[in-house]
Amino acid sequence: MTTLRLDPSTKAVGGGRVLVGGAPLRVIRLSATGARLFAAWCDGEPVGDKPHHRRLADKLILAGMVHPAYDDAKLTPQDVTVVVPVRDHADRLAGLLPHLAEVRETLVVDDGSAVPVPHAVDRHPVPRGPAAARNTGWRKVTTELVAFLDADTRPEPGWLEPLLAQFEDPAVVAVAPRVRSEPGAGTLSRYERLRSSLDMGPVPAQVRPRGRITYLPTAALVVRTSALQAIHGFDEELRFGEDVDLIWRLVDAGGSVRYEPRSEVVHAPRSTWRGWLQQRYSYGTSAGPLARRHGRKALAPVRVSGWTALAWLAIAAGRPKTGAAIALATAALLPRKLKPLDVPAEEALGIALRGHVAAGRFLADALTGAWGPVAVPLLALSRRGRRVLALAYARHLLDWARTRPDVGPARWLLARAADDLAYGAGVWRGCLAERQAGPLIPDLANWPARRPPAPSTEALRGADSIRKRR
Repeated sequence: MTTLRLDPSTKAVGGGRVLVGGAPLRVIRLSATGARLFAAWCDGEPVGDKPHHRRLADKLILAGMVHPAYDDAKLTPQDVTVVVPVRDHADRLAGLLPHLAEVRETLVVDDGSAVPVPHAVDRHPVPRGPAAARNTGWRKVTTELVAFLDADTRPEPGWLEPLLAQFEDPAVVAVAPRVRSEPGAGTLSRYERLRSSLDMGPVPAQVRPRGRITYLPTAALVVRTSALQAIHGFDEELRFGEDVDLIWRLVDAGGSVRYEPRSEVVHAPRSTWRGWLQQRYSYGTSAGPLARRHGRKALAPVRVSGWTALAWLAIAAGRPKTGAAIALATAALLPRKLKPLDVPAEEALGIALRGHVAAGRFLADALTGAWGPVAVPLLALSRRGRRVLALAYARHLLDWARTRPDVGPARWLLARAADDLAYGAGVWRGCLAERQAGPLIPDLANWPARRPPAPSTEALRGADSIRKRR
């Protein structure tokens, strides 16, 4: 039995006949029957087996407006083989392997450790990287599903069941749990508990490029073996970002990829600030190689409406009235654009204004992140530039005030700033190595002067954006 969970972004307007939500933001107009079905599903009724019910449910799931839940699963832990790549830290396996007793088999692959790992099913004579080690492992698998787990992870009890249930949908080829950083007493551990780059948050998602969640880490990921065979597994030339590349190729091949945070795996954070900065830098270096494989816009540091960018540029240049005028004028155009979809004018205006505000955050992310190694020193030279930087970094203090982490505001701000700059330095390094500027170029789209959409179900771009944290 399939039930649906409403995404927090989704709301019904226009008497329940119009749905707004998902990522990228979408507007879907329902028939009277569709509106009644949606209301019933929101009250907990199952989707049912009628084809037109399934089609509507699938449409909403793909849009990210709802998320499926299943009462049970045909697949069991005996349909799963776990592959664990490890290099030089065999002691970490002692914390992981006792949690894997229920699966069919666990395959440990030694990626060229200085001291051979006991009981490994295969060993690389020299280190070839985690992508190659995972490929060596999954190619020995005979079960329907492969679960990749890093040696320093520890699954929480019951972690597999929510993931296996998602494979009730035959279109689903990969599902990942939430990967949370292990609690600890130090400042770094407490910071990572809230800001780990492996943690995709508490809300489920349909994973895809330009979605709310664009990739999944292979620190913990369950994949259909047949899907890995179809795309020939991981790209072994990628030392970092191989998980992003894998997810995007699975999606390009027509597969559905989901994030299921009801399942949790704990991951050990870096033990030193130096190691943590090196990790962030290394993640950034993957942007250039990924842009070469998947196109410039896939790795754009920010994706916003051109008019929105112009409004914020005017504010940064010391012309707040001009910026506000641009923002209000463009916001006023959206009700006309959405009128054929029966979106109430006040709702359309709210979408536009919230989009402008969110875009300011995304631009600040790019300013101190991907553009940071160049932009921060240049802006720091002038009084106006320092004001812009203060405005950009203020978002971190707003986050602190909102979440009240167990880290003081000064340390929190310093850690966030260092996080941004380390990642940005890696982006520049990767771009220079690949001679690829795509991860530094913004994607400006959705200029309001374009022709209004036809009066049908319509996907909107530009009212939201993403920032890649890797």
